Amino acid sequence: MHIDLIIESENVFTGTDAATKPAAVATSGDRIVAVGPRADVHAFARTRNEGPAPEVRDFGDALVVPGFHDSHLHFFHSAVYASPLATMFLGENEADCVERMRAFAEQRPSGWLLAQGWREYRWDPPVLPSKRSLDEAFPTRPVALYSGDAHTLWLNSAALSELGLTRDSVPPAGGTYDRDEAGELTGIVREAAAMELMPQIMGSFTDDEVASAYRGFFARLAENGVTSVCDMSLMAHPGLDFIRDDVHAALLERGELTARVHLFPTLTGDMGRFETMRARYTGPCLQAPGFKQFFDGVSSQHTAWVTEPYANARVEGDCGRPTVDAAVMRSYVLAAAEQGYPVRIHTIGDAAIHAALDIFEEARAKFGPLPEGRRNCLEHLENFLPEDLSRLAELQVVAAVQPPHMTLDPGGPERDLGPGRVPYMWPLRTLLDRSTVLAFGTDSPVVDVNSIDVLYSAVSRQDPGTHEPAGGWLPGERIGMAEALRAYTQGSAAAAGRRRELGTLEVGKLADIAVLDRNLLTCEIEDIQKTKVLATFMGGRCVFGNETRGRG
Repeated sequence: MHIDLIIESENVFTGTDAATKPAAVATSGDRIVAVGPRADVHAFARTRNEGPAPEVRDFGDALVVPGFHDSHLHFFHSAVYASPLATMFLGENEADCVERMRAFAEQRPSGWLLAQGWREYRWDPPVLPSKRSLDEAFPTRPVALYSGDAHTLWLNSAALSELGLTRDSVPPAGGTYDRDEAGELTGIVREAAAMELMPQIMGSFTDDEVASAYRGFFARLAENGVTSVCDMSLMAHPGLDFIRDDVHAALLERGELTARVHLFPTLTGDMGRFETMRARYTGPCLQAPGFKQFFDGVSSQHTAWVTEPYANARVEGDCGRPTVDAAVMRSYVLAAAEQGYPVRIHTIGDAAIHAALDIFEEARAKFGPLPEGRRNCLEHLENFLPEDLSRLAELQVVAAVQPPHMTLDPGGPERDLGPGRVPYMWPLRTLLDRSTVLAFGTDSPVVDVNSIDVLYSAVSRQDPGTHEPAGGWLPGERIGMAEALRAYTQGSAAAAGRRRELGTLEVGKLADIAVLDRNLLTCEIEDIQKTKVLATFMGGRCVFGNETRGRG
């Protein structure tokens, strides 16, 4: 055996318990071969090593943890929006967004102008935009602004024309084209209709531009200590999931993949595309573990599927609706379960969560638990029926949640759902107390892949930007830092079906490691966001940071 590397620190969090301890971690190839007291690991290296002495990286009192694993992001869009191909901003109001697009146009003088991040309910005034303001600034150039929640497009007339949309256009099932009183398109396109248009817009980018954007985003992940991700289908319609396995595979072949990628394409009646991926990508860096589907939209747009009407109902019986018919979803999930394939379902509203759990329960009764440690997952889970809080653990369903989402719309839950339902929103403490496996992520590009913000949000239930509300939103649902770290490592590994290989620092597991400049388990909440990532290792290879840190 050749031992390549020994990483040591006064504060090592292996993930197997809730504390840190002085320790060393030895790697050989891409695996961990020893973990324990420094003296023991060095003795092991002296007696077992064949060849040159291993490199020793002493990080002093820095915190060594398993590499972070983002359980839910959309790689294509994250990469594009983080690149010079597009821009991101919330904006203060409609006019401010238009001015920001003018500035962006100076950097990108031709082709589509693309942005993401606007949320009209956080503007002053909080009103929907329309094509008119964009038309004045860009009468001939197509412009598309994707909303911050990734469910709505704001287009100008040139974009509508380029996309072939007219007042007579009929939206796809699960989507809408907003119209004014005269029946004219306003430029606002929602849900499935918005997502269906993205391939035409994104098709303006070349393969080389996309590959460059992917490299940049991998670097961004490494800077945040993220060594593994789940690349999730963007939407339910066939061919529109933006799972670009070809780009990942090309980067892997060139040795440029610096995080492990788990592909979750759309579940449809035809599983052929997934099964081809599953057979082709079997190595430790690129795999296709399962499927993604969508049961509803988002609460802020009243497209999340809820049991009782919204508190501020826009129409009679305003409960949102399923984006995929429940009978169709049932047939899809049962077919996947029969083959032993896990399914991850976007469920935000309590009706969507309940219906999905019913389907998973039926699948488990018919076909038994999924094999080889695989898990079905529910994604987002923002609003529960009280009787469903225990069912995830009972059915071995992972709760894949994104802590920074809790404060994206201050006052929104109270406004949209009313005080009676708010206590059952993002109930992280309750879910853990009922033995649910939590898997953390960001849903990037909805929020940035800032790993420290994920952890801060989970333990404080405060917005990472504003630090509001004081004391945390529903503070009784806060969780501890060790629990948050486990959710962001081994919980996410469970969501990817790789709990046996990833998520803890143990002998035999892949050597994915992040090093942080402070001990998050002992620092004050207000100091968490001061934390910097010093180094990131994927499979024992340093993919970010080169400096060790002396004992402080």
